[in-house]
Amino acid sequence: MTTHPAHDIGSSSQPYAVGVLHGMLQVDSPSCHEGEVAAHIVSLMRDLGFTAEIDAAGNAVGTIGRGDGPSVMLLGHMDTIPGHIPVRVEGDRLYGRGAVDAKGPLSAMICAAATAVARGFPGSLTVVGAVEEETPSSRGAMHIRADHARPDALIVGEPSGWDTVVVGYKGKTDLSYQVRCDPTHPSNPAPKATELLCGAWATLLDVLGPDIGNHSFATPGPTLVSLSGDMAVAEAEFSVRTPPLYDVDRLVDQLTAKLPKGRLELINSVAACRTDRSDPVVRALSGAIRAQHHRPVWKVKSGTSDMNTLAEVWDVPMATYGPGDSALDHADNEHILIEDYLRGIDVLVRALEALGADPAVRPALSLLTAERSSGPTGPDSP
Repeated sequence: MTTHPAHDIGSSSQPYAVGVLHGMLQVDSPSCHEGEVAAHIVSLMRDLGFTAEIDAAGNAVGTIGRGDGPSVMLLGHMDTIPGHIPVRVEGDRLYGRGAVDAKGPLSAMICAAATAVARGFPGSLTVVGAVEEETPSSRGAMHIRADHARPDALIVGEPSGWDTVVVGYKGKTDLSYQVRCDPTHPSNPAPKATELLCGAWATLLDVLGPDIGNHSFATPGPTLVSLSGDMAVAEAEFSVRTPPLYDVDRLVDQLTAKLPKGRLELINSVAACRTDRSDPVVRALSGAIRAQHHRPVWKVKSGTSDMNTLAEVWDVPMATYGPGDSALDHADNEHILIEDYLRGIDVLVRALEALGADPAVRPALSLLTAERSSGPTGPDSP
């Protein structure tokens, strides 16, 4: 690949920016099979001036800029659901698996980071293409939060729409219920494994209470994900989208106490997360949208993202943003409007410039240095 000047990326070089996404879409990357696309992204980032590598989890991680200003991380995911969509441009649309969820946002982040540094971003920018976001484990984001230095601000890349900022996600609790019964004739009145499984779903709804569903950010939303088995052995998977501060342990204890037999297992749980419009990242993204003569929209979502995973550990300004219509997530006709993709790059560039100048986004090292230079404090201070 030929090195491209970073300052030419974005709306000033539409063919190149579109080519970046087009190239990523041509590499299939279903969850747990992201190695080829990770290598492609690392090569791309190096050509744009990043220091880039594949980390121990398989994430593609690139850093650009070495100033003393704030560090900002832009994290999207490389993996997609299975299923190939022929990559093609039709009119104003670019088709391909991941065009929306979430190679489009990730590609926009790479282009925006290179452009922002070329325009003088005062700190450092790290772009992460995470693995396995589409799985319950979110292994890529889990590795980043454990092994990577906490940034001063975070933007998570998911399709919000170019004019929309996502300020919160519900949490998610995944449960598995397994039942074994002695084999018997269908006419025997003894409970069958399949019957107990169906009863467990009804019990879960009863424990959650009458006010349930994803119509509101404040209510739990249950889903019966799968059922399998027969009269002797059966298993079900339940998923509950949970509101902020939801007591998952209490839910598991109550449900376990009401199930007559079998084994209930907590597979995975991630808490809800929410910020507000005063958050520096939300302000920066909103201002960047306004700069395009458009009124920003703020949303909370009933799904989950890597923002949930990172917010559990990192108490830093954060929000989720990315071009693309989330209604096309996982769709057989997944595509992104090229104009929206390019607008998304420009929004990210302007937002990064704003974060670089925002006194509320200060490097942790600078804060520590300032505290040390001010000398001791308290009643024993001279």
